[in-house]
Amino acid sequence: MTKTRILVADDHGIVRKGLRFLLERQEDIEVVGEAGDGREAVRLAEELDPHIIVMDIAMPQLNGIDAAEQVLRRSPETRIIILSMYTDEEFLTRALTVGVKGYLLKDSAEVDLVRAVRAAAAGKSFFSPAIAQALAEDYVRQLQSRGLQDSYELLTAREKEIIQLLAEGKSNKEVATVLNVSPYTVETHRMHLMQKLNLHNTAEIVLYAVRKKIIT
Repeated sequence: MTKTRILVADDHGIVRKGLRFLLERQEDIEVVGEAGDGREAVRLAEELDPHIIVMDIAMPQLNGIDAAEQVLRRSPETRIIILSMYTDEEFLTRALTVGVKGYLLKDSAEVDLVRAVRAAAAGKSFFSPAIAQALAEDYVRQLQSRGLQDSYELLTAREKEIIQLLAEGKSNKEVATVLNVSPYTVETHRMHLMQKLNLHNTAEIVLYAVRKKIIT
Protein backbone atom coordinates (compact mmCIF):
# COMPACT_ATOMS: atom_id res chain seq x y z
CA MET A 1 0.00 0.00 0.00
CA THR A 2 1.37 3.40 -1.01
CA LYS A 3 1.13 5.77 1.91
CA THR A 4 0.38 9.49 1.71
CA ARG A 5 3.52 11.28 2.89
CA ILE A 6 2.87 14.24 5.19
CA LEU A 7 5.09 17.06 6.47
CA VAL A 8 3.75 18.86 9.56
CA ALA A 9 4.81 22.49 10.10
CA ASP A 10 3.92 24.34 13.31
CA ASP A 11 6.05 26.33 15.74
CA HIS A 12 4.54 24.63 18.80
CA GLY A 13 5.99 21.20 19.50
CA ILE A 14 2.92 20.00 21.36
CA VAL A 15 0.72 20.90 18.39
CA ARG A 16 3.00 19.03 16.00
CA LYS A 17 2.88 15.96 18.22
CA GLY A 18 -0.91 16.14 18.37
CA LEU A 19 -1.20 16.43 14.59
CA ARG A 20 1.25 13.56 14.09
CA PHE A 21 -0.77 11.41 16.50
CA LEU A 22 -4.02 12.11 14.64
CA LEU A 23 -2.47 11.38 11.25
CA GLU A 24 -0.45 8.29 12.12
CA ARG A 25 -3.52 6.51 13.45
CA GLN A 26 -4.38 6.07 9.77
CA GLU A 27 -2.75 3.09 8.09
CA ASP A 28 -2.39 4.86 4.75
CA ILE A 29 -0.74 8.03 6.11
CA GLU A 30 2.91 8.53 7.06
CA VAL A 31 4.32 11.67 8.72
CA VAL A 32 7.78 12.00 7.18
CA GLY A 33 8.92 15.13 9.01
CA GLU A 34 8.18 18.09 11.26
CA ALA A 35 9.14 21.75 10.86
CA GLY A 36 9.13 24.38 13.57
CA ASP A 37 9.21 27.47 11.34
CA GLY A 38 8.44 28.51 7.78
CA ARG A 39 11.98 28.37 6.47
CA GLU A 40 12.49 24.89 7.85
CA ALA A 41 9.22 23.85 6.22
CA VAL A 42 10.45 25.05 2.82
CA ARG A 43 13.78 23.26 3.28
CA LEU A 44 12.20 19.99 4.42
CA ALA A 45 9.63 20.12 1.62
CA GLU A 46 12.47 20.08 -0.89
CA GLU A 47 14.43 17.46 1.03
CA LEU A 48 11.61 15.03 1.89
CA ASP A 49 9.27 15.57 -1.09
CA PRO A 50 5.99 15.05 0.85
CA HIS A 51 2.68 14.65 -0.93
CA ILE A 52 0.96 17.03 1.51
CA ILE A 53 2.12 19.69 3.96
CA VAL A 54 -0.04 20.65 6.93
CA MET A 55 1.17 24.20 7.56
CA ASP A 56 0.43 26.60 10.40
CA ILE A 57 -0.29 30.12 9.15
CA ALA A 58 1.53 31.95 11.96
CA MET A 59 5.14 30.78 12.18
CA PRO A 60 8.44 32.53 12.91
CA GLN A 61 10.98 33.44 10.21
CA LEU A 62 8.49 32.85 7.40
CA ASN A 63 4.70 32.69 7.72
CA GLY A 64 2.74 29.72 6.42
CA ILE A 65 1.27 31.44 3.37
CA ASP A 66 4.62 32.76 2.14
CA ALA A 67 6.22 29.39 2.87
CA ALA A 68 3.45 27.70 0.89
CA GLU A 69 4.10 30.04 -2.02
CA GLN A 70 7.78 29.14 -2.05
CA VAL A 71 7.08 25.40 -1.85
CA LEU A 72 4.52 25.52 -4.66
CA ARG A 73 6.82 27.57 -6.87
CA ARG A 74 9.39 24.77 -6.67
CA SER A 75 6.96 21.84 -6.48
CA PRO A 76 3.49 22.66 -7.91
CA GLU A 77 2.27 19.10 -7.28
CA THR A 78 2.66 19.41 -3.49
CA ARG A 79 -0.68 19.91 -1.77
CA ILE A 80 -0.81 22.28 1.16
CA ILE A 81 -3.37 22.55 3.94
CA ILE A 82 -3.18 25.73 5.99
CA LEU A 83 -3.88 25.57 9.72
CA SER A 84 -5.24 28.78 11.21
CA MET A 85 -7.06 30.29 14.17
CA TYR A 86 -8.63 32.88 11.87
CA THR A 87 -11.77 32.86 9.69
CA ASP A 88 -10.68 36.21 8.24
CA GLU A 89 -11.43 36.36 4.51
CA GLU A 90 -8.16 38.17 3.82
CA PHE A 91 -6.09 35.23 5.06
CA LEU A 92 -8.21 32.76 3.11
CA THR A 93 -7.97 34.79 -0.10
CA ARG A 94 -4.18 35.05 0.23
CA ALA A 95 -3.93 31.31 0.83
CA LEU A 96 -6.10 30.47 -2.16
CA THR A 97 -4.16 32.85 -4.36
CA VAL A 98 -0.87 31.04 -3.73
CA GLY A 99 -2.57 27.70 -4.43
CA VAL A 100 -3.25 25.91 -1.14
CA LYS A 101 -5.71 23.00 -1.20
CA GLY A 102 -7.28 23.42 2.22
CA TYR A 103 -7.85 25.85 5.06
CA LEU A 104 -8.46 24.28 8.42
CA LEU A 105 -9.31 25.92 11.73
CA LYS A 106 -7.08 24.68 14.54
CA ASP A 107 -9.99 24.13 16.90
CA SER A 108 -11.58 21.72 14.41
CA ALA A 109 -8.40 19.85 13.48
CA GLU A 110 -9.21 16.87 15.65
CA VAL A 111 -12.42 16.32 13.68
CA ASP A 112 -11.46 17.57 10.23
CA LEU A 113 -7.72 16.98 9.73
CA VAL A 114 -7.90 13.47 8.30
CA ARG A 115 -10.83 14.45 6.05
CA ALA A 116 -8.82 17.43 4.80
CA VAL A 117 -5.78 15.27 4.08
CA ARG A 118 -7.84 12.70 2.20
CA ALA A 119 -9.50 15.45 0.16
CA ALA A 120 -6.13 16.99 -0.70
CA ALA A 121 -4.72 13.57 -1.61
CA ALA A 122 -7.61 13.18 -4.04
CA GLY A 123 -6.86 16.58 -5.57
CA LYS A 124 -9.86 18.27 -3.95
CA SER A 125 -10.17 21.31 -1.73
CA PHE A 126 -11.29 21.24 1.89
CA PHE A 127 -12.36 24.04 4.22
CA SER A 128 -13.50 23.83 7.82
CA PRO A 129 -17.32 23.96 7.91
CA ALA A 130 -17.13 26.93 10.29
CA ILE A 131 -15.22 28.89 7.64
CA ALA A 132 -17.81 28.13 4.98
CA GLN A 133 -20.60 29.18 7.34
CA ALA A 134 -18.87 32.43 8.34
CA LEU A 135 -18.14 33.32 4.72
CA ALA A 136 -21.69 32.52 3.64
CA GLU A 137 -23.17 34.72 6.37
CA ASP A 138 -20.79 37.57 5.58
CA TYR A 139 -21.61 37.29 1.87
CA VAL A 140 -25.34 37.57 2.57
CA ARG A 141 -24.73 40.63 4.76
CA GLN A 142 -22.69 42.27 2.00
CA LEU A 143 -25.40 41.67 -0.57
CA GLN A 144 -28.10 43.01 1.73
CA SER A 145 -26.10 46.14 2.60
CA ARG A 146 -25.71 46.91 -1.10
CA GLY A 147 -29.27 46.03 -2.00
CA LEU A 148 -28.04 43.30 -4.33
CA GLN A 149 -29.10 39.74 -5.03
CA ASP A 150 -26.91 36.70 -5.53
CA SER A 151 -26.32 35.91 -9.20
CA TYR A 152 -25.84 32.14 -8.88
CA GLU A 153 -29.25 31.36 -10.36
CA LEU A 154 -28.26 33.33 -13.47
CA LEU A 155 -25.77 30.59 -14.28
CA THR A 156 -26.68 27.90 -16.76
CA ALA A 157 -26.62 24.26 -15.69
CA ARG A 158 -23.33 23.81 -17.54
CA GLU A 159 -21.79 26.87 -15.88
CA LYS A 160 -22.79 25.49 -12.47
CA GLU A 161 -21.03 22.23 -13.32
CA ILE A 162 -17.93 24.08 -14.43
CA ILE A 163 -17.67 26.37 -11.41
CA GLN A 164 -17.74 23.35 -9.11
CA LEU A 165 -15.05 21.52 -11.07
CA LEU A 166 -12.86 24.62 -11.22
CA ALA A 167 -13.32 25.23 -7.50
CA GLU A 168 -12.27 21.64 -6.82
CA GLY A 169 -8.92 22.50 -8.41
CA LYS A 170 -9.30 21.09 -11.91
CA SER A 171 -7.69 22.81 -14.88
CA ASN A 172 -9.65 23.82 -17.97
CA LYS A 173 -8.26 20.73 -19.73
CA GLU A 174 -9.33 18.43 -16.89
CA VAL A 175 -12.80 19.99 -16.81
CA ALA A 176 -13.05 19.48 -20.56
CA THR A 177 -12.21 15.79 -20.14
CA VAL A 178 -14.80 15.31 -17.38
CA LEU A 179 -17.54 17.01 -19.40
CA ASN A 180 -16.43 15.65 -22.79
CA VAL A 181 -16.18 19.10 -24.35
CA SER A 182 -13.30 21.13 -25.75
CA PRO A 183 -11.02 23.28 -23.55
CA TYR A 184 -12.17 26.26 -25.64
CA THR A 185 -15.78 25.56 -24.62
CA VAL A 186 -14.76 25.38 -20.97
CA GLU A 187 -12.85 28.67 -21.24
CA THR A 188 -15.89 30.33 -22.84
CA HIS A 189 -18.20 29.13 -20.05
CA ARG A 190 -15.60 30.14 -17.47
CA MET A 191 -15.44 33.66 -18.87
CA HIS A 192 -19.24 33.97 -18.88
CA LEU A 193 -19.73 32.70 -15.32
CA MET A 194 -16.99 34.98 -14.02
CA GLN A 195 -18.68 37.96 -15.66
CA LYS A 196 -22.08 37.01 -14.19
CA LEU A 197 -20.66 36.58 -10.68
CA ASN A 198 -18.16 39.47 -10.88
CA LEU A 199 -15.22 37.15 -10.22
CA HIS A 200 -11.73 37.89 -11.49
CA ASN A 201 -9.46 34.89 -10.85
CA THR A 202 -9.33 31.28 -9.67
CA ALA A 203 -8.96 32.25 -6.01
CA GLU A 204 -12.22 34.20 -6.19
CA ILE A 205 -13.95 31.27 -7.88
CA VAL A 206 -12.92 28.98 -5.02
CA LEU A 207 -13.90 31.56 -2.41
CA TYR A 208 -17.32 31.98 -4.00
CA ALA A 209 -17.79 28.21 -4.11
CA VAL A 210 -16.96 27.96 -0.41
CA ARG A 211 -19.41 30.76 0.44
CA LYS A 212 -22.16 29.04 -1.54
CA LYS A 213 -21.21 25.64 -0.07
CA ILE A 214 -20.73 24.31 -3.59
CA ILE A 215 -17.60 22.65 -2.27
CA THR A 216 -16.66 21.70 1.31
